[in-house]
Amino acid sequence: MAKEEVLEAVVEEPVDVDGTEEELSPWYVFCSTGCGFCKKSEPIVEELNNEGYDILVLDMAEPDNQKLNQELQAEYKTQCGTPWFINADTGKGICGYREKDVLLKWLAGEDIPIPPRPTGAPPKVPFQGSTNKEELAWKKEYKKWLKDNKHMGDDWVGRQKSANDLIDGPRPKSDPPRPPMGPQMAQATDADFDKWGGEMKVWQEENKHLPNLQPVDNVVQQLKVRRDQMANQGVPVPPAPPVVNNNAQLNTLDAKVQSLEVKLDRILSHFGVK
Repeated sequence: MAKEEVLEAVVEEPVDVDGTEEELSPWYVFCSTGCGFCKKSEPIVEELNNEGYDILVLDMAEPDNQKLNQELQAEYKTQCGTPWFINADTGKGICGYREKDVLLKWLAGEDIPIPPRPTGAPPKVPFQGSTNKEELAWKKEYKKWLKDNKHMGDDWVGRQKSANDLIDGPRPKSDPPRPPMGPQMAQATDADFDKWGGEMKVWQEENKHLPNLQPVDNVVQQLKVRRDQMANQGVPVPPAPPVVNNNAQLNTLDAKVQSLEVKLDRILSHFGVK
């Protein structure tokens, strides 16, 4: 049984004072370095454990935990990155971050349905200076997108801006130049980042009406630091897009790359571009 494998991966086999074996917790959560939602889950898991539950936190950086993860996913015919909450006895699990009330239902043995997902990304807001015809066409597409995503619930729908609010708000005149990302980021030289910085300064000058524009030199420095961090963490630089497989080690490294890209996207979002 895959559950028994965790004895070597996590702790030595506990024994009560009367000589009987203590039952091992069936509740696991697999986490990985650089996973933002894993970090967000930590205080919730800690709070639940303080309340008497026993959720074992398994770091995917450990080879034994990678092996256990693969065995459980194969046994229960599922696929998930991190965090992955799984009951090793029943196979009932949660893929991704969920709030405490949902985790309590999981701990009680309930089946947790997959949360609803948008049908796709919203249509891109037209650039500033677009024609009235283009803006009207976009408004029609955006309203259809909202209608197609009513399954997300009233709370989600209520958080979306109206078409008029988006059109009336500050909009860029063009897309910003993008810095080296993904595998290209690890290969980029200081000159590559400096070249992008020069192009970004030109774009900022043309779009200085946008709020929250960040000093380009600071962003360039952050990009160089991220590149160096990738090199120090041993993130591979493949010559071509990697083949999808179930290798937990590659999945962990890929998670690190994705996490870095998310952080870079957040930096770019400060330029007022979605």
